[in-house]
Amino acid sequence: MRFIILIAIVLFLELYTFSSVRTLTSNKIVLIGFWIVTVAIYGIFFYQMSITQREGRFSLSTGYAIALGLTFLVPKLFILIILFIEDIFRFFASLFNYFQHSGMTVGEAIPARRKFISQLALGIAAIPFAGFLYGIFQGRYNYRVIKHTMFFDDLPDEFDGYRLTQISDIHSGSFDNKEKIEYAVDLINEQKSDVILFTGDIVNAVAEEMYPWIDTFKRMEAKDGMYSILGNHDYGYYAYRTQAEIDGNHQKIEKVHKDIGFNLLLNEKRTLERNGQKLNILGVENWGASRHFPKRGSLKKATEGVVDGEFNILLSHDPSHFDYKEMEIREKEKKDPAVVTDETNILDFEKKIQLTLAGHTHGMQFGIEIPFLNIKWSPVKYRYPRWAGLYEEAGKYLHVNRGFGVLAFPGRVGIWPEITVIELKKRKKIA
Repeated sequence: MRFIILIAIVLFLELYTFSSVRTLTSNKIVLIGFWIVTVAIYGIFFYQMSITQREGRFSLSTGYAIALGLTFLVPKLFILIILFIEDIFRFFASLFNYFQHSGMTVGEAIPARRKFISQLALGIAAIPFAGFLYGIFQGRYNYRVIKHTMFFDDLPDEFDGYRLTQISDIHSGSFDNKEKIEYAVDLINEQKSDVILFTGDIVNAVAEEMYPWIDTFKRMEAKDGMYSILGNHDYGYYAYRTQAEIDGNHQKIEKVHKDIGFNLLLNEKRTLERNGQKLNILGVENWGASRHFPKRGSLKKATEGVVDGEFNILLSHDPSHFDYKEMEIREKEKKDPAVVTDETNILDFEKKIQLTLAGHTHGMQFGIEIPFLNIKWSPVKYRYPRWAGLYEEAGKYLHVNRGFGVLAFPGRVGIWPEITVIELKKRKKIA
């Protein structure tokens, strides 16, 4: 039933688009070509999606099929909206004229008006069309270094001015330009941060996707090392069905992290020390609101040995871990014995975690951000209220990285790939 409804909506959309084209030209080659191109695009899209569903993983060809479909579909939504509004106006105007018996009927003015409206609709549709093309060919590699300075009362004096670089959601299975990736790695190294922190999703589905890129990413360097965690895409659930295959992929993923130089944290902590003062790097496995993703994260395990007064930075892939309330993981019956059942969210956790770093959302790779106007919007906000940038509640901070790579749609429109640099500062006490 859903498929029939979808087909009906798409057909309605295409008929409206075709009507705007037919208003502007009667050339049979153009009109027939419209339907040939339309059928070809939908054919490519559904064919590639069927392969993805069968194999359980996203390939580059699937990504480009999605890009092709969205690039031609989204602009047509603008055409539909404009022409539909015009049709509603024309309907009520016709009713008004019918009852008023005016001299000139709306019908007499329709051809010229309809042509103008169709030209307007196609012109407006050209804007998102161009935006999608830019996002596919340039936007996905338009890396931005976003810097934050954060002040804390309880930051150890020896870590005043400490710099960390966060990257997230590499999704190496979607890479297709080695030169651009090498540029991004050089950009990371140019920040000369004390530590590099990676917050999960190194692949789309399987460990082998990262093999061609290990030598590129192992060039990253930081004085106090590099630390990482797993994201929902790193467990192999998207590609494998048996536990043996999932476990085998997990072992390969762990080796990938090690080969790059990451210290992979699986519900663990590492302590950085300067002149006797400490800063803890905590890392939990995936923990999120969606029941479709594995919930293996344990704050209790990761904070074993942490005492009051210590400064803690947590890596947790999914930002919903910060304040999620419904507590699905408290359910007693779980298929996966590794799922933690005694957890709470970060905000309510008994030990203070001053700063949490997350990713996962990608900012949906689509949205609008105008910092000087304080405008920040993406459709993903309706699924993840904390979806990009810095958030604070009850003296605890969350930073959500917009992601390094892409998934499914091989582009970015308005939400650019991010390299985050955070400088930790000790807040000076006022005498």
